[in-house]
Amino acid sequence: MANMFPLSSKGQDPAELPDMNDPLIDHSEGQLFLNEAFKIIIEEVLCKGTDVKQKVCEWKEPGELAQLLDFELRAAGEPQQRLLQRVKDVAKYSIKTSHPRFFNQLFAGVDYHALAGRFLSEALNTNLYTYEVAPVFVLMETEVLRSLRQLVGWTEGDGIFCPGGSTSNMFAMNLARYQLFPEVKSQGLWAVPRLSIFTSAESHYSVKKGAAYLGIGTDNIVVVKVDEGGRIIPEDLEQKIELTKSQGAVPLLVSCTSGTTVRGAFDPLDRIADVCERHNVWMHVDAAWGGSVLFSEQHRHLMKGVARANSVAWNPHKLLMAGLQCSALLLQDTTNLLKKCHSANATYLFQQDKCYDVNLDVGDKTVQCSRKDDCLKLWLMWKAVGSIGLAARVDKAFNLVRYLVEQMRKREGFHLLWEPEFLNVCFWFIPPSMRGKEGNADYQDRLANVAPVIKERMIKQGTMMVGYQPLGDKVNFFRMIVISTLVSKDDMDFFLDEIERLGNDL
Repeated sequence: MANMFPLSSKGQDPAELPDMNDPLIDHSEGQLFLNEAFKIIIEEVLCKGTDVKQKVCEWKEPGELAQLLDFELRAAGEPQQRLLQRVKDVAKYSIKTSHPRFFNQLFAGVDYHALAGRFLSEALNTNLYTYEVAPVFVLMETEVLRSLRQLVGWTEGDGIFCPGGSTSNMFAMNLARYQLFPEVKSQGLWAVPRLSIFTSAESHYSVKKGAAYLGIGTDNIVVVKVDEGGRIIPEDLEQKIELTKSQGAVPLLVSCTSGTTVRGAFDPLDRIADVCERHNVWMHVDAAWGGSVLFSEQHRHLMKGVARANSVAWNPHKLLMAGLQCSALLLQDTTNLLKKCHSANATYLFQQDKCYDVNLDVGDKTVQCSRKDDCLKLWLMWKAVGSIGLAARVDKAFNLVRYLVEQMRKREGFHLLWEPEFLNVCFWFIPPSMRGKEGNADYQDRLANVAPVIKERMIKQGTMMVGYQPLGDKVNFFRMIVISTLVSKDDMDFFLDEIERLGNDL
């Protein structure tokens, strides 16, 4: 890799770099350090970290890791050679989330166009609150949000990029409350009645956190029953709204989910919209995980009815691999509700007599002040592969899941808990010693220990990573997630082989 900066000391050994602790040193020496650091990042993270022959992780226990990296911060700085070793160690001992066999979370893989956008964003180091300091990104964000809304089915609307889907969900609650009771912004909670939020037991925990943070209260979250696939039952939703009204509370918002965290379930949006319209309740769709199916003609039916929602949360950093973090809140509203709800009109920042259209100063739409240009990585990636390319990514992931399930059914010991609706494959692995012994008194206790032991073995050996969890009356089971475009059928076969290898002796 060529040096990032064309300096005369090209090829200089890192050990010979001048000591940057000298306050009089030229900043070009910092560029030399950056050149060497980039080489390490390329090699350790982007080459080794995506190589299927390399480990997903070099697992260390906390005490050992702390000693290896020497996290302590001291009064005196360290020499450059040692700092470059620190960079290498951070890369070496971090989890390689871009590895084809990282199946652990709802994000994985790497898109190099998006990564270029992330590098560019960090280098430019700007703040997306006014056109004055972020002219490119104000216009870019506007266009990206417009394109995302079109996929939802809205020709008009609003939106903002947020620091994660949890914040998007919280913003939706705040907007719904402000729309019903705008006086809450100035008068506080005493000015509004008791409010209720409706969601399923399998929705994201951010619904509960948002209710607590906004002062609505977690006791005012009404849990709606789900069907055998983990989807909200609209009839139960309506009954609970009516019950809430009879108890003197005001139904505020229904938080639906398109792609639940564990099962990957999609709530029936059209039928929920009917209920919300009858009772004048804000309909929010948490599509942080599943929203990207809207790119796919083959799979967008999973979100049928989404255009009837008031708001949608969508994380392109998940299935589209835009890179953390990239989270959009989309609104059907055309009344500037975002700004009315969140603005503080800081006169040192949002002056009204600027030399351009002050409506381009978007910072007052959010409760943040500092805000990154998260639109850049998505824009650059979308520009590179187009909507067709993004649709192909979605379809490929579905195809790999179908292949995995097909192969799983051919193997003894793999018990699929639910037919996957999305890209979450939930299953138990039954070791040979437990097969046919489902009636034993200790069977459930033994089964609950299988996934944690296999998980411990895989991360300590570094071969792959996959998550597990209990749900309801189901003891610990694996939740396999397929996202990365680097993943192949060979990786699906390896996954099954490795679960067997690690668990057959239990």
